[in-house]
Amino acid sequence: MSTEKTEDKRHLRSVKTRQKLLDAAKNVFLVEGFQKATISQMIKQAETGYGTAYVHFQGKEDLLSVLMENVMEQFYEIATISFLPESKEEAVRTIRQQCLAFLKLAEAERSMMQVFEQAIGISSVISDKWKAIREKFIQRISMDIAYSQKHGLARTDLSPEITARGWFYMNEMYLWEIVRHEHRQPVEEIADTITALYTTGLYK
Repeated sequence: MSTEKTEDKRHLRSVKTRQKLLDAAKNVFLVEGFQKATISQMIKQAETGYGTAYVHFQGKEDLLSVLMENVMEQFYEIATISFLPESKEEAVRTIRQQCLAFLKLAEAERSMMQVFEQAIGISSVISDKWKAIREKFIQRISMDIAYSQKHGLARTDLSPEITARGWFYMNEMYLWEIVRHEHRQPVEEIADTITALYTTGLYK
């Protein structure tokens, strides 16, 4: 067997083992929560050895960080929907669609998001990971605001970054309320209301 084929098999085995560990970690986190979950439970469920597991992940925080990235990438895909509006109406329509999709995804991913919220309050590693994810969203929103300002659709006296930060914080607050089952209004009504608040203040 050629060295190249051997390397390919090793790589494939490595990828499969990593995914097995992530799948097992997700199952354990969903059952036990972040605090009670242990790396031993995950390794046992993945049917792999400790040495092999630690080649891929340093511990349960590392596993949860990757799971958080994977889930939040779905949210980020919403934020990166093509935003090239030619009118205020088109901008508002797109922003409302993004907001609604973002909040509905919070509903769909509620169980895992509950684990993330618990971990953010306990682990500095996970808290820092969430802060980094938040900044990624804010920078993307800032770009969309700057585009609207450049094309004469939005007020230019407002800082794109400060405005983006305020908009994300509003969405984030409702995201966690939805995750905790604390929201009192339908998600559609929340999306309509906060989009109107945001766009009325920003767009001409």
